[in-house]
Amino acid sequence: MILSVSRRTDIPVFYMDWFMRRLRAGEVWVRNPVNPRQISRISLERRYVDGIVFWSKAPAALQESVEKLREWPWYLQFTLTGYGQDIEPGLPDKKKVLIPMFQKLAEAAGKEHLVWRYDPILVNDRYSLSYHEKAFRSIAESLRGYTDEAVISFLDLYGKTKRNMAGTGLREISERDMRTLAESMAAAARENGMKAVSCAEPLTETWLGVERGSCIDQGRLERLCGYSLKAKKDKGQRQQCGCVESIDVGAYDTCLFGCRYCYANDSQEQVKRTVSLFRPDSPLLCSDMGGRDSLSVRKVKSLRQ
Repeated sequence: MILSVSRRTDIPVFYMDWFMRRLRAGEVWVRNPVNPRQISRISLERRYVDGIVFWSKAPAALQESVEKLREWPWYLQFTLTGYGQDIEPGLPDKKKVLIPMFQKLAEAAGKEHLVWRYDPILVNDRYSLSYHEKAFRSIAESLRGYTDEAVISFLDLYGKTKRNMAGTGLREISERDMRTLAESMAAAARENGMKAVSCAEPLTETWLGVERGSCIDQGRLERLCGYSLKAKKDKGQRQQCGCVESIDVGAYDTCLFGCRYCYANDSQEQVKRTVSLFRPDSPLLCSDMGGRDSLSVRKVKSLRQ
């Protein structure tokens, strides 16, 4: 199986110690986000895990765990954008902290373990199309030699995102502007030794130099684990998504960054309530098992061919 760690929260920042404890314990429990009363018990025995895909915006704790993860095929989707704290209020300075963090992690683990995400792209009075073009190029130049792939994606207005983005002066982006910006970013990526790919963008075929991407990428995982995988497209994702199936071990309403474009948090108040339940030795992330909950063993197997 492939583990996603995690689309729902930033585990490498806030819960990396918890996750490493779960690897050592050999199992994790995951609450079903659609039916919260259902909890799955998932084996993390090494023979079942073909790869781990981390997602993070400031993964300092992941760098500290590189040696402990040597036996596990893994890579990181590292989100690094040009926004300030008006959009990403919980993040440290990009130039002083996050870009050096990306570089150091690539040096420790190897650039094949890092994918750069410039995602999501939103436009308002401050963050214009020309702003994104310049910010992307500047970051790409800083990451030259530290990654071989750059993911771009435009903002999708999920219900939670709409609420969280209220008051930011969000402007609609035309298809023509999307194409122009995407092609400029692809050129900047190519000039700095990276392939530009899209994340679940229906118009990708019209963008020169941009390939349709897979965040849970079968090809990258096969190169890292050293064998072929019999993996299927993830039916739980959007139609344009190129990801293969994975098991996400995270939980919604548990990320403390407070990014305005977040689709995983309902509100900061709900996050505070959920995070208050966190215990580092619990098999569940930020949750306790109640009397009405049911626990079942999820059947897992390696996808090795």
